[in-house]
Amino acid sequence: MKKSKLFIFFLLIHLFLNGFGKSGFAEDSNVSRATLAGIQGVQIIVEEMQPNLKKYAGRIGPNAEQMKREIETRLHDRGIRVVYGGDWLKVPGRPVLYINVNTHETEKYWYAYDVKLELRQIVYLETSPKTRTLADTWSINMTGMANIGNLDIIKNDVMVLVERFVNAHKSVNTRN
Repeated sequence: MKKSKLFIFFLLIHLFLNGFGKSGFAEDSNVSRATLAGIQGVQIIVEEMQPNLKKYAGRIGPNAEQMKREIETRLHDRGIRVVYGGDWLKVPGRPVLYINVNTHETEKYWYAYDVKLELRQIVYLETSPKTRTLADTWSINMTGMANIGNLDIIKNDVMVLVERFVNAHKSVNTRN
């Protein structure tokens, strides 16, 4: 019972901070999907796991490098180009697929987690057209609980979100 109350508490905090209190919030909607049109490739950045999970991730669960390789393979298999290094600078908009897994150990060996997947690209400000910045234009996240015995569920959730990105991308980039 204590775990479920704690999970609900963290879920409500997450929703408040990320869903209600964040201006410029991108999500998977028709408007945000339109920002994926014409994207010719993406660079992938997977943040390192937090220290509380990283100590286990290499042996029994996901790690950032492993997830990055799987994401690259998935995108390649689904027809989305992955760009590296200097090639990324040549792609219009310099799109980045950014993945972050935020965890909190709620009890010994139990983790609340939030997986965030964002497409970031160069945008111009309407109020100052000369100003360009890298901003989230499409995003999605998933929150859950895992214990030390099922940390792979985190990687599975990352891949579910990657597939949702692929579907969103394909919905506005159909090949004739």
